[in-house]
Amino acid sequence: MKAIILAGGKGTRLKPVTDYLPKPLVPIKNIPIIEWQIKYLKKFNIQEIIVCSGYKTEMIENYLEKKKLGVKINFSIEKNPLGTGGAIRNAKKWITEKSFLVINGDVITNIDLKKVIKKSNSIASIELVTKFGVMSIENEKITKFLEKKPISNTWMNAGIYHLEKSVLAKLPQKGDIEKTLFPQMAKEGKLTVAKFHNSKWFSIDSFKDLEECSESISKII
Repeated sequence: MKAIILAGGKGTRLKPVTDYLPKPLVPIKNIPIIEWQIKYLKKFNIQEIIVCSGYKTEMIENYLEKKKLGVKINFSIEKNPLGTGGAIRNAKKWITEKSFLVINGDVITNIDLKKVIKKSNSIASIELVTKFGVMSIENEKITKFLEKKPISNTWMNAGIYHLEKSVLAKLPQKGDIEKTLFPQMAKEGKLTVAKFHNSKWFSIDSFKDLEECSESISKII
């Protein structure tokens, strides 16, 4: 099975670092995000990866060519931003198998991909966790402080998808899959979910995310 890494964003929330580096090359513990992702995919025997890139793509290509990470890598380059749906569609010439995986280019996780692959047209989901600490209160008195408490039975898109090849023809030429095809498929009852309760998961959108992920990454991948 092949995997697509959506790595075309400019990472504006990580400026000024991303003025000089594309977001996939932003380091966590001195290893770029995209290298962590490739190591993660290799754990599940993914041997061929399509990197959808645009911003500073030459830097990403040069880095991965020198690293020789033991997987075949193709680049699907966007001359103009296409959104997640357009980027996947743009990479369709490399998708020859019945199904394929997609991972957002800023996700670091230990989600078990085998469980995602078992389901057709599936989205990996994790329990939503509060962004801030919360308090337990009884009789107007604070009894306990809790950090980032999971919100029971509230599920979040983890940015990892297992999709059938047939969906490629339905993707927009430009636009996000989360706002175009997924709502349509959900309405038609054609999307499944793989739920993960205790998995580690980070979306690297800020310097705080980088710091928190750096503290845990050796236990994740």
